[in-house]
Amino acid sequence: MLVLVVDSSTPAVAAALVEVSAEGVASRAHRCTVDARAHGELLAPQVDAVLADAGVRPRDLTAIVAGLGPGPFTGLRVGLVTAATMGQVLGIPTYGVCSLDGIGHPVAAGEPVLAATDARRREVYWAVYDGAGQRIAGPNVDAPAVAADRARELAVTVAVGDGAHRYADVLGLPLRAEPRYPDATALAVLAAERIRAGAPGEALTPLYLRRPDAVAATTRKPVLP
Repeated sequence: MLVLVVDSSTPAVAAALVEVSAEGVASRAHRCTVDARAHGELLAPQVDAVLADAGVRPRDLTAIVAGLGPGPFTGLRVGLVTAATMGQVLGIPTYGVCSLDGIGHPVAAGEPVLAATDARRREVYWAVYDGAGQRIAGPNVDAPAVAADRARELAVTVAVGDGAHRYADVLGLPLRAEPRYPDATALAVLAAERIRAGAPGEALTPLYLRRPDAVAATTRKPVLP
């Protein structure tokens, strides 16, 4: 089964084509560009590119997996709108996965892991995973010191993700170099059971965790001096 994966929850705009079988999940093509200001411009061409790289047409797809965030409002919605629109047009199911799972799950190897991405405003989006890669705390958005305190309570021994690197001095944990951003193949692995079972598609509900910076005015401005 050929599956498209997209994620735009971080500055890394990613698209990948994977093959899901009874034996596992194999990557067929992958594109990723780190640019926090160009999600809308980058994602659609990257989707076209991964399909072309693998010699696949959109109608060959079985499903679409999308990273649900958490992430900033503007960037995150690009991936979710793209995935939802393609799913509707092609008549195939869409499945959502917490984007932090695509960072923390691949690293878990018998020890608790803190995954963190940059949430701006001197905060991080974070979650904690047990040694089997199951999320046991989060996703949340907090100051790095708050995430560090919670990580200590859960006996976390290592941190991963761009936010962990950015605030390494506050977290005080050994760092894993990769993945710094959500791993597209890992997102597919986490959705693979649903894909194999032919589970009904899901509404792709974003994990914003906080309100967008731009909000509607609550009062009318006077037009006369």
